[in-house]
This record gives sequence, structure tokens and C-alpha cells, in this order.
Amino acid sequence: MSLEFAGKQTMVNRVSNAVNGDCPKAITDCLRDALCDLMHDDRVKLPECVFEWTADHYARRLLHQDDDLGYTIMAMTWGPGQATPVHDHAGMWCVEAVWHGEIEVVQYELVDSAGDKYRLESRTTMRAGVGSAGSLIPPHEYHTIANPDDNRPAVTIHIYAGEMEQCSVFEPLGSDWYRRKARQLSLDAA
Repeated sequence: MSLEFAGKQTMVNRVSNAVNGDCPKAITDCLRDALCDLMHDDRVKLPECVFEWTADHYARRLLHQDDDLGYTIMAMTWGPGQATPVHDHAGMWCVEAVWHGEIEVVQYELVDSAGDKYRLESRTTMRAGVGSAGSLIPPHEYHTIANPDDNRPAVTIHIYAGEMEQCSVFEPLGSDWYRRKARQLSLDAA
């Protein structure tokens, strides 16, 4: 069940207008612009629960799921030092924006595979603060996200092309080789 908050309809209208297209590059460009604008819109106040982190994992909270256009808006809360393993987005485009705090994103490129083993090389490391937004368009979807701050949480907004209930995570084997494993994703309570 999605969360209610002040300005939700404003956010949904902006995102729906941006998603209503055919080209992933154009959609994600429009979504990045929309999210950056929404962060500065005083009418949009995320629910208080998205600023509360859990001690043992980053929290995923559903803000909106659009059945007609198929997209999903998630808020993710990163406790101090929390991070993801290398993962993909199950073949979906995604736009991610920093709403509170700071995150570090490391992008990876798939350079080889053999069965369930993948060779992924890190390409760029970016630190992003409030107001920053980026996109992932398959096949360029492999990355990690971390909250580099040991004292403060971070909150990011993620808009996916669909409902992301699972993804692949990549466990390091050494020498840039990883073993791919499916991971079910769950939502955290408000």
C-alpha cells in the first residue's frame, strides 16, 4: 500500500507527464528534471517515516504505483553507512534522486559472462547530494548505492519503469568476477 503525503498528487502528475512517452532516454531525462523541480516545491512534503532508518538494512517504501502507466515511485532510506551490493534493475530503466543527505554511486559495466558468473568492472564513482538525480537505462544498469555518512541518514527517490519486486545481486569472486543471484525485494512498513 502506498503512503500518503502532502503534495503527492503534484508529484504523481509531474511523473505521469514525464513517463508518458516511448523513448527511455527521453523519459529518464524528463523524470530527472521533474524530480529536481519537485525537491524544491514547498507543496511536496515526504512522509516523516521516510526519514527513519532501520538498523540492519536500507528501507524501501512505496510512494505510488501507477497501474495505467506502469511506473513505481519508491522512497529509500539509508542509515549511516548502509549500502547495496552490486545489483541490476531487472532490465528496467530507473531514475534516482537524492532528497536528503548524500549518497555514493559506483557504476559497473558488464564486460564478460560465463554461466552465472559475470565480469563487472567499476567505471565511475559519484557522490551526490540533495538535488542530484541520475538515470540507469539497460544494459547500463549495474551499480552500488551507499550512504557514505557515518552519522546521518540519506533519502533517495527512485522511479522505476515497472514494479521492481526482484533484481539480481552480484557476489564478488575476485578479479572483477561476480556470481549472479536472484534477490526478492520487500517493502518496509511506514
